[in-house]
Amino acid sequence: MNELLTGVDIGGTSVKIGFITKEGKILEKWEIPTDLTNEGANIISDIWESIESKLQVSSLDASSIKGIGVGAPGFVDAHAGIITEAVNIGWKDIHLAEELEKLAGVPVYAENDANIAVLGENWVGAGNQSRNLIAITLGTGVGGGIIANGSILNGVNGMAGEVGHIEVMENGYPCNCGKKGCLETIASATGIVRQAMEKIHTNPESLLTKLFQTEGRISAQNVFELAKQGDQASTEIIEYTTDVLGKAMANMSMIINPSNILIGGGVSNAGDYLIDALTKAFRKHALPRVSEVCTIKTCQLGNDAGIIGGAYLVYENYS
Repeated sequence: MNELLTGVDIGGTSVKIGFITKEGKILEKWEIPTDLTNEGANIISDIWESIESKLQVSSLDASSIKGIGVGAPGFVDAHAGIITEAVNIGWKDIHLAEELEKLAGVPVYAENDANIAVLGENWVGAGNQSRNLIAITLGTGVGGGIIANGSILNGVNGMAGEVGHIEVMENGYPCNCGKKGCLETIASATGIVRQAMEKIHTNPESLLTKLFQTEGRISAQNVFELAKQGDQASTEIIEYTTDVLGKAMANMSMIINPSNILIGGGVSNAGDYLIDALTKAFRKHALPRVSEVCTIKTCQLGNDAGIIGGAYLVYENYS
């Protein structure tokens, strides 16, 4: 084995690690718990110790490791390899690349976790190595990343691609970021559920209301399923949500003119129903010369996108 790339994806509960070939194929992958004690002080050493341990019990040669690419949550200065702030793991001004490099003795590259997922998806997933691409993750919140002219877009201090905080509604619903009317307040799973709860109070005869009365809760998945069954209240939620998101996608596309827009996260499990509705809304709001060259589709790599993207950070820096 001549060339081995190591990808690491740090999350709030676990750290995913993988050994990956220069073609993007996973040879080994595993997880370790994220140690949040002492403001995450042990996370970096835990990562290297786990890599060392895995190398000792595998047939892989440690000398073939060309580098380590790490995705971390929060605000990341990718150029300096510094995590300026990651609240959910207790980090502030952590020199991740420098500290891990000292332990590993190989080059280390750091990037925001959403961005490495985009890089992984574009390398060997749904992106098909697009030079211009937008990825949007619809989960509890709305995240994403942008590739422009072949490179991830970071901006001056790493804030580029925070698509969830595009303002889509003046004086709208409060967002966790402190603003009001962010895309995240509408298009996230949380936003869809909030809309559903409002509909329940105004549509007592809807299937949505009846499900809530039976189950005591509503999920975004429930809303999509009921919309497919023809429930009017649920259909209105999905139509509004996809129209708002489709308009945001169209506005972003006027800036970078992407060939692909990838949709990931738990909400994307709605599959073709979601993609068809988004495509319709996107075409409604975008210029034809923009929409004609752009395909909207779901991500393919799932939870492996982060480690594959981390490996790609190494690949693009040494190849």
